[in-house]
Amino acid sequence: MEVTITVNGTPVTSEIEPRKLLVHFVREDAGLRGTHWGCDTSNCGTCVLWVDGSPVKSCTMLAAQADGHEVTTVEGLEQGGVLDPIQQGFIECHGLQCGFCTPGMMMTGRWLLDNNPNPSEAEIRDCISGQICRCTGYKNIVASIQWAAEHPATSEVTA
Repeated sequence: MEVTITVNGTPVTSEIEPRKLLVHFVREDAGLRGTHWGCDTSNCGTCVLWVDGSPVKSCTMLAAQADGHEVTTVEGLEQGGVLDPIQQGFIECHGLQCGFCTPGMMMTGRWLLDNNPNPSEAEIRDCISGQICRCTGYKNIVASIQWAAEHPATSEVTA
C-alpha cells in the first residue's frame, strides 16, 4: 500500500507492507535514524516520537495508521541549526550515558514542557515513567528537562 506521512515537515511517500511499523518507516523510508527501536512491546519508550503533536511509541503503531498525519522525530526538534532547549539540556546536564533512550526521553520531555512549562520534579518523573533508562538512574534526565524549562528559548549550541 502507498502511504504519505509528513515527517518533520517533509512529505514522505512510500510503498509499504501494511504490517510495517511506524518506527521502521521513519528509520528506513524517511532515512532518519534518531528514533531508536528497542523492544517492540511499548515497554522501553526509546521509540517515542510525535504523531500530530502527541507522543506515540512508534513500535506499536503501524505506518499505515500515520498515513496523512504529521510525525515529528528528535531530528525535528532542532530548528535552523539551533538545538531545542531539551536537546541542549541533555548536553548541559549530562542526561545521557549510552544514548539509547535519549531520543524518546527528549521527545517526551519536550512534549511535557510544551504542555507544562514549569513542571515539578514529580511531574517530570511521572511523564517519563513509561520509558526505561538502564544507565543513568534518571537523575540527570530529570535535571536536563528542568534545565530546558529554565532556558525555554535562550539555549545556544555549545558542542
